[in-house]
Amino acid sequence: MSTRRATISDVARTAGVSPSTASVVFSGKTPVSDETRSRVLAAAAELGYTGPDPRAASLRRGRSGIVGVVFEEHLGRTFQDPVKILMMDGLTDGVAPLGAGLLLLRDRDDTDGAPTLTTAPLDAAVLVGCSGMLRESLDVVRARGIPVVVIEGDAGEGIPRIDLDNRAAQSRAAAHLRELGHERVALVTLPLRAGWAPGWITGADDIDIDVTRDRLDGARDVYPQAPAYAAAASSIDEGVAAGRAVFAAAGPHPTAVLAQSDLLAAGVIRAAEEAGLRVPEDVSVTGFDGIVVDGLAPYELTTLVQPAVEKGRAAGRAVAAMLDGGEPASLLLTCAFRAGNTTARAGAAG
Repeated sequence: MSTRRATISDVARTAGVSPSTASVVFSGKTPVSDETRSRVLAAAAELGYTGPDPRAASLRRGRSGIVGVVFEEHLGRTFQDPVKILMMDGLTDGVAPLGAGLLLLRDRDDTDGAPTLTTAPLDAAVLVGCSGMLRESLDVVRARGIPVVVIEGDAGEGIPRIDLDNRAAQSRAAAHLRELGHERVALVTLPLRAGWAPGWITGADDIDIDVTRDRLDGARDVYPQAPAYAAAASSIDEGVAAGRAVFAAAGPHPTAVLAQSDLLAAGVIRAAEEAGLRVPEDVSVTGFDGIVVDGLAPYELTTLVQPAVEKGRAAGRAVAAMLDGGEPASLLLTCAFRAGNTTARAGAAG
């Protein structure tokens, strides 16, 4: 018995049509009659033909059909972050016209044989953030001729960036607190670098992650002396731990906390409640992202709403443009300030 895989020519012969007609039934690029479609599909079912071989299509195009999406954090955390999930939805939409799939990667993987940014067969790479570790790999990637796009990071001259106005947006939230009369303000930030252990930020700490640095700079544009505690990740649990540290610090507790993500802000609110503080009467809390945080009711966060889906979609479009030989420009997206019920005038409790 032959084990040869049936071809489109075999299907065409059995259906009594030309190979080109049989091909368009599967590609959908040209209309065919219902009767012809039925004959071709029946012949395909009879022969066990399930469609064109994707490997052959890749060879014809000279592409792998894979766009790598590169994170520095553990990939398990990616799917715990609603912002990154929304961004990935947009990125999927953006690369859909290419017929490409997404491969999630860490820049470096301790698993033997695991694909990485420098070894995977990629048509293009999207770097989510661009810290020092990722920058070290870029020379190798560019030498391979792989187009690169960065989401919220700076990979150097000639690499398109899809950015948010992180500094300006965070400054807007800080100005909101200033308008409410808050003077004692603490900051809860995202990690400073991959593998960061949570703790207070000192002047000697280097910040490798651009988003963290930009949002910190935005807060300190308004509150230059505000103490800042950096969490290990963007999560409610990390926000609780950061909030406990903030409210346990010596001296009067802050009357407001600026958190660099909504998940961190939700954790800070829980820590405030643990400490016997009311939100917003005793302490105001702001977030960043504009996502839905389960279990946060009756609170509605005062936050910055970022266009997470559009951020991913823009990166996908940039990839598509580069693979078509174009040179896409960098893009700056803006966040919208949204007042909720987690901020109030300083001294509202009295």
